[in-house]
Amino acid sequence: MNDKYLRDGRAPIPLKDITSKVMSANKAKNTTPEITLRKLLSHEGIRGYRLNWRKAPGSPDIAFPSQKIAIFINGCFWHRCPYCKPRLPKTHRNFWKQKFAKNKNRDKEKVAILRKDGWRVLTIWECQIKKYPNQSVVRVKKVLSAN
Repeated sequence: MNDKYLRDGRAPIPLKDITSKVMSANKAKNTTPEITLRKLLSHEGIRGYRLNWRKAPGSPDIAFPSQKIAIFINGCFWHRCPYCKPRLPKTHRNFWKQKFAKNKNRDKEKVAILRKDGWRVLTIWECQIKKYPNQSVVRVKKVLSAN
């Protein structure tokens, strides 16, 4: 195993070098689903939002601060999409179960804190943007027009 991808010891050592390479390439910001939705919003004339706005609890992917609207664009694998239900990795299953449970709990906490502070929260899943891009935009428009 080549140690060049082993950084902090939080994750188990993968069985194959290519796994480390693939996992290291995952991004937290400006993911393909985020960029796709932002392009769709721009095409509809929806602007004036903030990206990864740190002043809001949980740093929503898209935030409309003046309207207190937070939008999270969740990747299906990392956040365990209830629609497409991605498979659990075959190796290191206990690690992944714990990792995904922490991710889901963190997501719930972020939403609860935002709602407690008076924010409206919308979660859009990666698969929804891929399969139904226009419906994703309609959902955003609906939340924006509710003000």
